[in-house]
Amino acid sequence: MKPDISDSEAVVSVEIINGDALESLRGLPGECCDMCVTSPPYFGLRNYETAGQIGLEKSPEEYIEKLVDIFREVHRVLRDDGTLWVNLGDSYATRSGPQPPMNTRNKYGHTAKTVPMGYKQKDLIGIPWMLAFALRADGWYLRQDIIWNKTNCMPESVRDRCTKSHEYLFLLSKSPRYYFDAEAISEPIAGSSTKRYMQNIEAQKGSERQPGKSNGPMKGALPRFGGEKYGDSGKKEFKTKDGGVYIPTLRRNKRDVWSISTAHFDGGHFAVFPEKLARPCILAGSRPGGTVLDPFCGSGTAGVVAVKEGRDFIGIEINQEYSKMSSQRITEALIKPREESEYQRMEDDVLPGQMEIDFEGVMI
Repeated sequence: MKPDISDSEAVVSVEIINGDALESLRGLPGECCDMCVTSPPYFGLRNYETAGQIGLEKSPEEYIEKLVDIFREVHRVLRDDGTLWVNLGDSYATRSGPQPPMNTRNKYGHTAKTVPMGYKQKDLIGIPWMLAFALRADGWYLRQDIIWNKTNCMPESVRDRCTKSHEYLFLLSKSPRYYFDAEAISEPIAGSSTKRYMQNIEAQKGSERQPGKSNGPMKGALPRFGGEKYGDSGKKEFKTKDGGVYIPTLRRNKRDVWSISTAHFDGGHFAVFPEKLARPCILAGSRPGGTVLDPFCGSGTAGVVAVKEGRDFIGIEINQEYSKMSSQRITEALIKPREESEYQRMEDDVLPGQMEIDFEGVMI
């Protein structure tokens, strides 16, 4: 199924495959994708009433085994420098009856739950880490666990633990060296760092408060990284070990805790992947014009972000209703003009104490 983009000026390629993830991946050629970003159906959560669906296995181990088989095919279709980004929530060992959807657009309720063999009631199963370790054992390089901090998490009525407000996003790679554009997802530095970087250290008189100090007054200094000494002065003591002069930047490497609210979506899909969660994965993991893969396409969020950022997209979805939904969403994203870099909008939610400042040292 391909979205109708005849009325748009899109130059990207989009393909939505309605079918089983494993079988559909086997039909793709090797090394055809730059990166994969996905969120599989969670274990024992919902019944999407589709034959062959993932998530209704009898045990966590069976669920993980099926996912490993699918991601083994993802490994094959990725370029050698490709990456895999997997978002997955955890599950508790508990007993409960089915919960039909009420007052919600989603028609798929929660499944009945039983305590899996080998677990105690109330155990946190540890599904995300079970998958991460299983993928590592299957040949993937497990590079990082990123915390998705849900700023508007679902309230819980529990009285014997804290309300759960995070999920994991794992970064895995096919090879030890892989494509990763850190600059594309860099974030503004803290305001205190900005002010420190913009000091005129040469013009400072310095402090004589340190008793016994014989090499001049104490002055401000730029940070030291990796044992090397940096500075913006031409003096020898301010240069790096290789003789270069450090030029401060107003951005820093993205941290591994991402505070992002859950997504609002008017369509009939409950578990919608937020665009703000998919966007840094796609920007860091693929080049413009590259191909993004999502074998659990769902409502098509990864595809929406991919085309907005000038990437091709291949999505696989077993549920025919969701396949049509994702195709429609991606078509709308292709037609809608892209006015500015989508990722820059993430920076509206700055960290406490952050500010913007130009290179002349004037607050803006």
